[in-house]
Amino acid sequence: MSYYSKATFFTSAPDISHLKDDTGIEVAFAGRSNAGKSSALNTLTRQKNLARTSKTPGRTQLINVFELEPDRRLVDLPGYGYAKVPLAMKVKWQRSLGEYLQKRKSLKGLVVLMDIRHPFKDLDQDLIQWAVDAGLPVLALLTKADKLKSGKRKEQLLMAREAVLAFMGDVTVHTFSALSRQGVPELESILDTWLERHKGDESEPA
Repeated sequence: MSYYSKATFFTSAPDISHLKDDTGIEVAFAGRSNAGKSSALNTLTRQKNLARTSKTPGRTQLINVFELEPDRRLVDLPGYGYAKVPLAMKVKWQRSLGEYLQKRKSLKGLVVLMDIRHPFKDLDQDLIQWAVDAGLPVLALLTKADKLKSGKRKEQLLMAREAVLAFMGDVTVHTFSALSRQGVPELESILDTWLERHKGDESEPA
């Protein structure tokens, strides 16, 4: 077992005004509706159904919170950018997202998930810029890395690492595959830092 396999459902909320006490430390996961966010969370936590995957991207419009231990949480933000979601819903969610990133005091890091074949769409860039402006560290996770051959995967990674320099913030880039589990150790290492987990913390080996 890993530390992250302890994640359990904590609460759901339509916006930040309905979230519980803004204390402790939480890390949020965000991405386009087809970026593989739910699959990444399930892979990280070694649980098949912690974050629900839907055949209809963009259907879930709730902030879902998972507790690792008291005052340590993972937050699954609704997917964005899906064409079939009504415009009014898109606008409302983008406003709530910006508010969450800028006002949530317990938020200590943001994981932005992007399909490695189509990274840095406009909303992805807006999200990263919001986080940087709010002083948050960002992990840009290039998902579905198994879809590309090794050479192309490395090329995309290098291009992405060059692209994030323009944000002038603490933005790290790694590749990830829920299928092959590539990138899980790197993801866990960054989350450990954000969640202030130390080598002396009691945890079972992965």
